[in-house]
Amino acid sequence: MKNAVLSKTLVIAEKPSVAQDIVRALTPIAGKFEKHDEYFESDTYVVSSAVGHLVEIQAPEQYDVKRGKWSFAHLPVIPPHFDLKPVDKTKTRLNAVVKLAKRKDVDKIVNACDAGREGELIFRLIEQYAGGAKPLGKPVSRLWLQSMTPQAIRDGFNALRTDKQMQPLADAARSRSEADWLVGINGTRAMTAFNSRDGGFFLTTVGRVQTPTLAVVVEREEKIRKFVSRDYWEVHATFGAQAGEYAGKWFDPKWKKAPVSEGAEPDPEQKADRVWSAREAQAIADAVRGQSATVTEESKPTTQASPALFDLTSLQREANGKFGFSAKTTLSLAQSLYERHKALTYPRTDSRHLPEDYLPVVQDTFGMLADSGMKHLAPHALTALNNNYIKPSKRIFDNAKVSDHFAIIPTLQAPSGLSDAEQKLYDLVVRRFMAVFFPSAEYQVTTRITTAANHAFKSEGKVLVKPGWLAIYGKEAQDETKEGEDSGKTLVAVQPGERVQTEQVDPKALKTRPPARYSEATLLGAMEGAGKMVEDDELREAMQEKGLGTPATRSSIIEGLIAEKYMLREGRELIPTAKAFQLMTLLRGLGVEELSKPELTGEWEYKLAQMEHGKLSRDEFMREIAEMTEHIVKKAKEYDRDTVPGDYATLTTPCPNCGGVVKENYRRYACTGKDGNSEGCGFSFGKTPAGRTFEVAEVEQFLRDKHIGPLDGFRSKAGWPFTAEMVIKFDEEAKNYKLEFDFGDDKAEETGELVDFSAKESLGACPKCGGAVYEHGKNYVCEKSVPTLAQPTPSCDFKSGQIILQQPVEREQMTKLLATGKTDLLDKFVSMRTRRPFKAMLAWDAEAGKVNFEFAPSKFPPRKPSAKTTAKAAPVAKKAPAKKAAAKKAPAKSAALKAPRKPAAGKVPSAALAAVIGNEPVARTEVVKKLWDYIKANGLQDATNKRAINADAKLLPVFGKPQVTMFELAGIVGKHLG
Repeated sequence: MKNAVLSKTLVIAEKPSVAQDIVRALTPIAGKFEKHDEYFESDTYVVSSAVGHLVEIQAPEQYDVKRGKWSFAHLPVIPPHFDLKPVDKTKTRLNAVVKLAKRKDVDKIVNACDAGREGELIFRLIEQYAGGAKPLGKPVSRLWLQSMTPQAIRDGFNALRTDKQMQPLADAARSRSEADWLVGINGTRAMTAFNSRDGGFFLTTVGRVQTPTLAVVVEREEKIRKFVSRDYWEVHATFGAQAGEYAGKWFDPKWKKAPVSEGAEPDPEQKADRVWSAREAQAIADAVRGQSATVTEESKPTTQASPALFDLTSLQREANGKFGFSAKTTLSLAQSLYERHKALTYPRTDSRHLPEDYLPVVQDTFGMLADSGMKHLAPHALTALNNNYIKPSKRIFDNAKVSDHFAIIPTLQAPSGLSDAEQKLYDLVVRRFMAVFFPSAEYQVTTRITTAANHAFKSEGKVLVKPGWLAIYGKEAQDETKEGEDSGKTLVAVQPGERVQTEQVDPKALKTRPPARYSEATLLGAMEGAGKMVEDDELREAMQEKGLGTPATRSSIIEGLIAEKYMLREGRELIPTAKAFQLMTLLRGLGVEELSKPELTGEWEYKLAQMEHGKLSRDEFMREIAEMTEHIVKKAKEYDRDTVPGDYATLTTPCPNCGGVVKENYRRYACTGKDGNSEGCGFSFGKTPAGRTFEVAEVEQFLRDKHIGPLDGFRSKAGWPFTAEMVIKFDEEAKNYKLEFDFGDDKAEETGELVDFSAKESLGACPKCGGAVYEHGKNYVCEKSVPTLAQPTPSCDFKSGQIILQQPVEREQMTKLLATGKTDLLDKFVSMRTRRPFKAMLAWDAEAGKVNFEFAPSKFPPRKPSAKTTAKAAPVAKKAPAKKAAAKKAPAKSAALKAPRKPAAGKVPSAALAAVIGNEPVARTEVVKKLWDYIKANGLQDATNKRAINADAKLLPVFGKPQVTMFELAGIVGKHLG
């Protein structure tokens, strides 16, 4: 390399896996690449990669919000420019890429990051950071890939885009990043400062996309809560004709939707087939019962075209509805099918169309599917080819509706070795891809009106004449296309002029139902349409430029709201918490609703899209963002009323002190006297003790029982999470009740007060002295460890907490420990030192004389420990002597391990594992080490649970699921070693 005189082109991909794909694709034309730690090199190319974002923006030091308590004093923060700082966990990778960019023999750079706004930003920030105070000054080209097959990559290098072509996208990318920073930092700190004015620290996060998304969910929940169910009736009849019976439902032929009057909305519950009193419904039934009736009917053919091709959001919605996959899971699977298996095109797309010159590629793709051997798909592909279904159509091929990316379709590569979840998603995409080229489904739809005693009844029949695209889906599609309980049936024939008999007629009592809660599928649809729930695909498509977030970010927004405890996921429903309602109340009360308006944020996305197309300047956009940021902070800073107006609850449980009415206000629950409108007796408590917001149902229970818990989600002043019970106790000094945390500090042994266990049931025998163990306060104690009538002076010290490191220890588990020596494996412990969750059993440690942790046996291969060491579950502190003992026997141990090492070193990794660690034969222990290096380098340990590992596109085929625990690694590795 030192002697090389040829200049080289540096290619920077977004992920190591893409860098490897590029190297494989270039090798036939650029010659052999030599592999180095952080890059690959040939005579003409150096190929390296980021691992996602390596650099992030920050305010210059003089504009940085000061450390310590967030207050209004340092807000707003609107710096004239942004500095850059490395992302801590990927500094090594950043330094390696920067070093390559500065090499003297590198005179050109190719941005090969993902084709989109975020990929553009990742590269631009690295390039800026590498240049330092002055620009790097090396010409940049853009590799724009829609597919990861080798040929597609080579084609991409033959059609590199210029730096000037990419400048509008780069402007939009930077503007999005800086706008998020400005609104997120200033909004979050202003709302947190406002909520923390009375002491404590109540983190209140807001964001450019997350808050309007939350507003959509809260608004729906408010409608559900305020919904008052109404009774209505339908009248169902059975009519007898010569050919047999058929059903009909009463309706009013003259009914029309009420016109929208000024400021009012039509009642959505009013429908032509609903009657609003039992008397009227019964009168209709009585009038027509036993009567003969006339029949008129209209029969006409109708067609139903296949839905459009998938973009990411529609794919996430479909996969959530069909398989229950979260949006995050669907994106992860689609990314794996794109990156690892090369089976799908780029998934982070907002387009549902293909380029107009893509017809030959589509034909080749159908050819691949027809020859693929996938028996459930190949026959349909063959049908399409034999019948010449693949034709140009604006509904499918439209350059005007292709953005940076086109719709998600299969590539020319038939996949193999897919996991069950990957196969489901691949099939979903392939079926939709084929269906869009098939003919429409054809139905014969019959609408029959039966009139008896001047009352009209409607019957509908729908018969599939030609399945068209529905043939691809079989019975599944037949079920899905039924539109009502009578659809899909053939009505028995009625002769012209025939009179039929009303054989049975019954009023059916029903109730109106509240709107459904959002699922991920429906929330993704609401985000796509900027909060407007539009079921029609084409209408939603017309609005999608004004969506909330982008297809690539929507899943992470939903996950972020759940992580911040603004929403709960229960089954497929997303339910907003009390904290979410409190935030919306605050934004409305302060007059900064723009933070919660989906339409406004949708407009921002629209403006960023305009910027991408060169129709809006970056300066103009950022000026608008700065003005909005100043407005938000000013409103929060200047708000001087005691409470924030809102829709607050009145509790049904009375005040524990005086029996008065307890009402909610913005910050507290307070007694308002017996009449509910006076000062009350002074009893009140904050809604958010230690940063955790009470739900109304929790407060009702709390007041009723005077204790609650254990509850998790509290945070100490130092920011540490903790679990605790809470009690309402009478305070003699204040002569009123007050709320306090109950950590179970039992003082009986200090005060000498006698404890009476006579009414309690023992959990078992004390492992120290054989006495009985009981529940006492917040502990399990030996009867001889506290003063009792039988033994006023304690003689034992056995005590174990009912909550240990945030893990509640149930009575059954303590009974098991006393009987068998250990509990089951408990999974909610949180380390005080690292704050990481961990799993362990509680076990009686006779040597230490106390209850200790015992961990599940390691799944890693044992290093030949002695039987003595294995049998003994010693505390951590006692491991040192064991190491010394092992050290003395080092020669013997070494000799013992020499023999088995050869076969271990000769194990060949599977194709999935080889994609991560290389395909050299390797020992299992070395595999685990290499996997950990990869996991750490790519930041794949879960942020909330460091013992969990999130699979990226390369690890997903190895793990077989989106997340595993570190304890599962060794077992998984074994399955991938031949």
